[in-house]
Amino acid sequence: MNPEQTSSTVNKSLVTNLVAIGIIIASFFAPLYAINIKAIGVFALSGAVTNWIAIHMLFERVPFLYGSGVIPAHFEEFKRGIQDLIMRQFFTQENIERFLQREEDSAQKLFNVDPLLDRLDYDKLFQGLVDAIAESSFGSMLAMVGGVAALEPLKDPVCKKIRLTLTEMTESPAFIEAIHEGINAQQISGDLIKDIEAIVEKRLDELTPDMVKDIIQRMIKQHLGWLVVWGGVFGGLIGLGFSLI
Repeated sequence: MNPEQTSSTVNKSLVTNLVAIGIIIASFFAPLYAINIKAIGVFALSGAVTNWIAIHMLFERVPFLYGSGVIPAHFEEFKRGIQDLIMRQFFTQENIERFLQREEDSAQKLFNVDPLLDRLDYDKLFQGLVDAIAESSFGSMLAMVGGVAALEPLKDPVCKKIRLTLTEMTESPAFIEAIHEGINAQQISGDLIKDIEAIVEKRLDELTPDMVKDIIQRMIKQHLGWLVVWGGVFGGLIGLGFSLI
């Protein structure tokens, strides 16, 4: 547990109890309203100590006090509650699908195929075209005009045309729609949920009662010190009212 959080909780409890004790001591020296002052101090101390014990009993087992150590005793339920919180509130199918859809929309806006097209081997594409012509029925006609060497001057314009055609194809709505259909957000989200759930379950299975207690202490114990403070305040008010009856 964070030392600063522990110190904060202890300080609130300690100060409240010391103030209540100080009020009780002061009642013995008060020339007037000594009974009222003592009642305020006693009830304030009672309220503060009672709340402090209750907070302590949440996290620690106290001998002969049934119901103490609630968190360590029910750590399996807390583990399942943590899993339920993570899987049902954060990593739902709808949340993951919305995330994937946003990422997909963003990727489409930034989608740039130029680096991919730049790395294509256009010489190999042209050579494949030449080979296909040479092996076709046009091969004999091509031999009459100098063979495949006659097609060499067409290499640069053909490669540029292929590049332009591929660019136009990748920018077409049909191509973008095909990419969208290829990315099955529902299937991906389902697989992600299974993976996340497996990771969460594995980690939760590794938790011990002390680890669960420590997690919950870090979350709430710093603020539980105020229960001691307000227990002292309301106890003192009740003591004042009781003394006036």
